[in-house]
Amino acid sequence: MIDRRESAHSRNVALRLLVLHGPNLNLLGLREPGMYGTMTIGELNRRLEKLAEQMDVTLVIKQSNSEGALIDALHDAIGWADGVVINPGGYTHTSVAIRDAIAGIGLPVVEVHLTNIHAREVFRQKSVTAPACVGQISGFGWYSYALGLQGLVHYLQNVGESRSGDR
Repeated sequence: MIDRRESAHSRNVALRLLVLHGPNLNLLGLREPGMYGTMTIGELNRRLEKLAEQMDVTLVIKQSNSEGALIDALHDAIGWADGVVINPGGYTHTSVAIRDAIAGIGLPVVEVHLTNIHAREVFRQKSVTAPACVGQISGFGWYSYALGLQGLVHYLQNVGESRSGDR
């Protein structure tokens, strides 16, 4: 398989990233606003698009409540994307199938969460998907996505460097 991370960087072209929102994120702004805030998914996406434009990154943003559709989107990313930012929602804690898709696509993936999953209910504190990702960011509201996007871009632009703490 071709390493698209190196090829995109070496060709000096804009990075192409998939942002994947999992189940119930379509309800942002309505669902438990005390926990998730009042920002809608549309506003979140607009902020990410603005940030991506400033970073000269091309984004494709998708949302699905279906585990199979999320896996299909990850598989589809093999053909065009340089990396993925994903919020698997509730599947974070249960979906070995999404974890296996993340591990199988050969792309760097950053897991993000609006809330700090490690400070929530015990069943939400373990992510089965994070070990297949290059990193995880949680607890910063919508800005978790921005940090995930920035971190992924930095990671992609520094492929080939040692994985030391000075990245």
